[in-house]
Amino acid sequence: MIKVLAFGIVAEKIQSNEFYLENIANTQELRSVLLEKFPKLGDIRFTFSINRKLVHELTAIEPNSEIGLLPPFSGG
Repeated sequence: MIKVLAFGIVAEKIQSNEFYLENIANTQELRSVLLEKFPKLGDIRFTFSINRKLVHELTAIEPNSEIGLLPPFSGG
């Protein structure tokens, strides 16, 4: 089981700040599941954090991890 936290426009699109998923092996699988479950996410770019560390490539997800769904960042 993994805990998923959504922030900003991502949370708005899925109408939730927190939910749980099971049997997710990696970030590619997670993205596929999220786009199937929440088609509106296909309209925006978002990145993942795993246990509060930003990830930008295919990364394994261990059970009991906390995943952040992060909207695009801006600023200097």
